[in-house]
Amino acid sequence: MSNRSELLARVVGESQRHYAAYTLFNQAMADRIGLHPTDVQCIALLDLEPGPVTTGEIARLTGLASGSASRLVDRLEKAGFVRRLPDPNDRRRALVALTPDAAGRLEEAWDTPGRAFGAVLERYTDEQLEIIADYLHRTAEVGREQARRLTSAPRSRTDPRPRSRS
Repeated sequence: MSNRSELLARVVGESQRHYAAYTLFNQAMADRIGLHPTDVQCIALLDLEPGPVTTGEIARLTGLASGSASRLVDRLEKAGFVRRLPDPNDRRRALVALTPDAAGRLEEAWDTPGRAFGAVLERYTDEQLEIIADYLHRTAEVGREQARRLTSAPRSRTDPRPRSRS
C-alpha cells in the first residue's frame, strides 16, 4: 500500500470516528439540556444564521420534511429557545428566531466542551486552520448533498422498513 493510500485510509477512518464521537457528544449535550439531538443541531444552525428564518428554511438547513420542521419549531418554542416573529414581507408567514436567553442557556452547557475543543484548535497554525476549515466546509457540503440524495431516492428492495400504502 502506498503512503498516500495509507494516509487516505487513515483520514477516512478518523472521519468515521469523528462522526461517531460527535453523534455521541450531540446526544449527551441534548440530554444535558433536555432536548432532542436534532433540536440541538437546529439551535446551532439558527445561531449561525444572520437573522430570523422561515420554517421552510429550517427544513432546508436540517434536512427535515416541512411537517417535521414545524414540529421541531413547536418543541423549541415550548422549551423557550425560539420565538416566532411576523414576517414583515409576508403577513401569512412567521419567522423563527432564537430567544435572547437561548445563547446563555447553551453557553452554560457548552462551556467545558467548548474550552476542550478550543484547546485542540490552539495547537494548529493559521495555515493548518485554513486547511481544516476548508475540509470541514467541503465535507459538510458533500454530506448535505448525499443526505438529499438518500432521502429523495426510492428505497431499495432490501430496506426492512415497511413501505407506505399509497
